[in-house]
Amino acid sequence: MPVNFYIDLKDGSRQAAKTMSVISGPTSPGSIIERAVKSTETKIAALVWALTLAAMLVVAAGCSSPPSVGEPDSTPEPHPGEKTFAATCAVCHGIDGEGQPDWHIRKPDGTLPAPPLNGEGHTWHHADGLLYRIVSQGGQLWEDPDLPQFKSGMPAFGDQLSHEEIIAVLEYVKGLWSGKESRGVSILEHQALMSDTAPFPSADS
Repeated sequence: MPVNFYIDLKDGSRQAAKTMSVISGPTSPGSIIERAVKSTETKIAALVWALTLAAMLVVAAGCSSPPSVGEPDSTPEPHPGEKTFAATCAVCHGIDGEGQPDWHIRKPDGTLPAPPLNGEGHTWHHADGLLYRIVSQGGQLWEDPDLPQFKSGMPAFGDQLSHEEIIAVLEYVKGLWSGKESRGVSILEHQALMSDTAPFPSADS
């Protein structure tokens, strides 16, 4: 604001000497400094908040799970012989290879009901080569007039199933024996030992 200065003269009058503007009130040096400090504090607070928000966004992005695009299916693949077993074997031997009731008691026609294939019957008593021929050629191949007590109702599947399909279905059947024992011996290991000398035939045999 402007301030006038006067000089007293000898005759008792006053003469204006100088007019000056001084800073007072809200435009005083103290007020300017105070406002500058407050402005700086506001800017610092805004910067701190911005940095805090950015850090929170980074943490949130790191914790969130990315969208599951193209994740592999954890469902195990079915055994290659399972479908063939269900289509050709389960109708007589049961969906789980449990066989027919009273499978060891002959029916009126002299044949035995379909035995279990899950390790509870006698399938594991035979080597791979014999099991292959039974599936391929049927059980009647082993009927003998001199052994009238043996009569098989096992049909032949050699014209319906390929070489690979027969082996696959037998491997599936052997998988049903996992963990089963006879007299403390693994039936899988027992059957594997027999199959060393009588393996599955080759495709061209």
